[in-house]
Amino acid sequence: MTAPATDPQAPSWERDGVRLEIHGELAVVTLCRPKRRNAQSPALWRVLAAAGSDLPGSVRVVLLRAEGVSFSAGLDRAMFTPEGIPGEPTFLQLAASTDQELDAAIASYQEAFTWWRRPDLVSIAAVQGHAVGAGFQLALGCDLRVVAEDVQFAMKETSLGLVPDLAGTKPLTELVGYARALEICATGRWVGAEEAAAIGLANLVVPGEELDAAARDLAAALLAAPRGAVIETKALLQGAAGRSFDEQRSAERAAQARRLRELAGIGD
Repeated sequence: MTAPATDPQAPSWERDGVRLEIHGELAVVTLCRPKRRNAQSPALWRVLAAAGSDLPGSVRVVLLRAEGVSFSAGLDRAMFTPEGIPGEPTFLQLAASTDQELDAAIASYQEAFTWWRRPDLVSIAAVQGHAVGAGFQLALGCDLRVVAEDVQFAMKETSLGLVPDLAGTKPLTELVGYARALEICATGRWVGAEEAAAIGLANLVVPGEELDAAARDLAAALLAAPRGAVIETKALLQGAAGRSFDEQRSAERAAQARRLRELAGIGD
């Protein structure tokens, strides 16, 4: 049973390049500007952030996918012109703003890229074709990535004199390590499907025609486990890098105690 987003602004969401559908415990977020190769703009970021805040509490898994030949070709090229995008600040205006204004503007853009790792959700990016710059960072924002055989990741910001600033540097470093992350970002080179799987960027590589089905199969497998167990396991794994071995053992014991008591129907 498919239930579309009920937000009264939902039609304008599709105009800005995003569609949200709710299928029970599964939410599907689709980038839907295929003719523009799902190029990203502040308007798209605002509706992506709104999609996260509008999810019903019943949703456990979010699938991020894109229509067309490319997942996302990165920033809308109009953002690089002197005129910019109507109604949005130009790069020159951003650069001329105060430190506080500039920080707030970038922080607002980042909101579209951060909610995918919420502790109560597991997110999957289904990625085909080009995932460049902001597109690469959006895929990195998800917990898991299923990619088509034609996928091409690239972080092109440095070639423009910029840095990746849409919350992608930490997950990239966690996935592939500092040295590989630096090389990928500083050179802006392409990373194909085979390498993405080898270095940990991709959980699964499939033929393009099987991408959607493979991502949905993964979502179904994630939904098969009890929600509380998945949430506790995700929290353990997310926090592992910041804990010592003994601290992680302690966290495991505390999490298991909570699970045992919930399963036994015993309160705190």
